[in-house]
Amino acid sequence: MKTYLRWNKKSAYSLAALAPLINFEGFTSEPKEGIMVYSFSTKQAQFFYDEVLEFASNSKKTIFIAGGPHPTGSPEETLDYFDYVVIGEGEETLPELINAIQNNIDINKIEGIGYRSNSGEKVYTNPRSNVDLDTYPCFDPTHLYSPIEISRGCPWKCKYCQTPELFGSRMRHRSISSILKFSKYYSDIRFTSSNALAYGSDGIHPNLDKVELLLSSIAELGEKNIFFGTFPSEVRPEFVSDKALELVLEYCTNTSISMGAQTGSDAIMRSISRGHDVNDVIIAVERCIDHGIVPNVDFIVGFPGETPSDQMKSVELMKWICNKKGGKVHAHYFTPLPGTPYSNSLPSSVSKDVNKELGKLALKGKLTGTWQSST
Repeated sequence: MKTYLRWNKKSAYSLAALAPLINFEGFTSEPKEGIMVYSFSTKQAQFFYDEVLEFASNSKKTIFIAGGPHPTGSPEETLDYFDYVVIGEGEETLPELINAIQNNIDINKIEGIGYRSNSGEKVYTNPRSNVDLDTYPCFDPTHLYSPIEISRGCPWKCKYCQTPELFGSRMRHRSISSILKFSKYYSDIRFTSSNALAYGSDGIHPNLDKVELLLSSIAELGEKNIFFGTFPSEVRPEFVSDKALELVLEYCTNTSISMGAQTGSDAIMRSISRGHDVNDVIIAVERCIDHGIVPNVDFIVGFPGETPSDQMKSVELMKWICNKKGGKVHAHYFTPLPGTPYSNSLPSSVSKDVNKELGKLALKGKLTGTWQSST
């Protein structure tokens, strides 16, 4: 059977990592007969469910495989539509699964999958251990480029976040030699990590010597623009030290840092198990400004149990960042994600006063994002 990867721009980084590992016909924007591989998030789930359901009703010659954040967090639901689910990391699991399907091998021996048996029963195999990043490429330029993934996993078990569910709570890092190998394909180099400034560390205690070795090694390649600690990655506020910012200024092109604050309320910080407080955010913003670096700060509104008072504390912190410090803010509305402690929690409504204040910031070009429910 021919294998196809369902093109999905929002999952392009995952597709770039998987493409070099399997023999496939190409990317497709619609289902085809054969083996169809999907990767998607929660916000995309219903769209792909509907697509698979419609195509399967007209063709019985396609096998559908799903992976990524939503299928990993909600395999039971996903198996209502898909034949197989890859749970967690796919570098080892997906090639084994495709090979088993094509060669009629017993799939019960494949770790890290869920599937529907011939009788319709949902079956789950043993979990698979996390992979060694150096064993697998970030991308293959003959297929699809992506930013260089330097780390996976996160020890901070924030209740809203799927990262520990997908990649585990232990940080793993790609070696510098491997990173340099993929850096040669770019003049502008960007990275992905749950916390770029945690490179080389346990994710709790910074190891800036390792960060400097990474940045200096890339700089030695010559004529490279290094974008570190900014989109599509970010950093935690308590990792934003003077030394860290000095490294950014010495080796990097970016003059901004992306960091996650999430809330301006210490009560909500504690309830979401964020692991830092509001004062850490304030200190990080002040340090950025002192070094001439623009802080781009992420917030989430609508956390479970969040009161109008909590939300207004976030607004006040946003206004201080934007109006007093010249920073920028990006706001998100809380979405309960499967596999997280908040998977079954209800978002809080955004109060009229908060919505009005955020609207004012947006009209002035100081705030971006969506802070209201789309439903």
